[in-house]
Amino acid sequence: MTTLTAQPLRVAIIGAGIGREHLEAYRELAGKYEVRIICDLDEERARSIADSDSLTITSDLSSVLQDADIDIVDVCLPPHLHFDTTIAALQAGKHVVCEKPLVTSLAQADALAEAAQAAGRTITPVFQYRYGPAMQQLQALMAAGLTGKPYMASLETHWNRDADYYAIAWRGTWAGERGGAVLGHAIHNHDLLTHVLGPIASLSANCATRVNDIETEDCAAIIFEMENGALATSSITLGAATDTSRLRFVFEGLTATSGTAPYAPATDSWEFTARDPQKQSAVDAVLASVTGKATGFTGFFDALSDALNGQPGQEVLLADGRRSLELVSAIYLSAKTGNKVALPLGPDDSVYESWLP
Repeated sequence: MTTLTAQPLRVAIIGAGIGREHLEAYRELAGKYEVRIICDLDEERARSIADSDSLTITSDLSSVLQDADIDIVDVCLPPHLHFDTTIAALQAGKHVVCEKPLVTSLAQADALAEAAQAAGRTITPVFQYRYGPAMQQLQALMAAGLTGKPYMASLETHWNRDADYYAIAWRGTWAGERGGAVLGHAIHNHDLLTHVLGPIASLSANCATRVNDIETEDCAAIIFEMENGALATSSITLGAATDTSRLRFVFEGLTATSGTAPYAPATDSWEFTARDPQKQSAVDAVLASVTGKATGFTGFFDALSDALNGQPGQEVLLADGRRSLELVSAIYLSAKTGNKVALPLGPDDSVYESWLP
């Protein structure tokens, strides 16, 4: 990886949808980032988020890639466009930030790794859910030895998505979105599962389309066995009355339970309850010692800035993006075959080139 100097990192955002939220986060880190360009086929939409005459608005991706002043290309496009755009940006000598899902197969993820190494640049998948006080508190409790052995985890991704959401042509299709609720909605909570408990050894999954008239799944139920022996479940639906996410991690020494904030669970208030009431004071003391850091997209980009300027450790890695795709591949394989699927997956597995039905 090429380490940059401490001057602001110059950014081009490709796609003005979720790119709006990325732009807001970059602006909160003034001095670390300078957004120069917003590129979108709909230039009016790009102008609507720019809110500044200093930003270049364009629909010409090639001109962005040829701009020698751009350090980072931030890909905020539909999933089926991620691979080609990321490859082109790497070949142009840019670091890449890419929204989830990083790409749409393990084969593509491995091809990106080779391209990044050849270019001497980084690819950073977007997993902003990691950044918030609750994750900092849980990690501090683990470091202090107060959690002990992990027993169980449960995840709920219960959101409400109806016909209006799927009015955008590429959504709900295998060709455009490349997956359903497993890929596009629960992927962040699944990343938190492995971020806290480590690798998954095997899983069993059922997927169904019960809520919307779409090609892809909008409900799923999954059982995980972690490499450390813990068990976990994930319940996913897009047919809930409201958008809620709930996570619970049960350890030997304590239970950590989130609130119900759907899009930023780590910024919500969590309960950390010692199994032995006499140890609650020690748990509370660790919680009180955790100082606040930037959260959500701002925390994500703050960690990336540190990494690119020689202080790595908190950033999301390309390997994290691949791991999330490996999990998606295994879930779809299990749902298709009805069998338990062991991880890791590699080139010899039937879903390596594609999980599409």
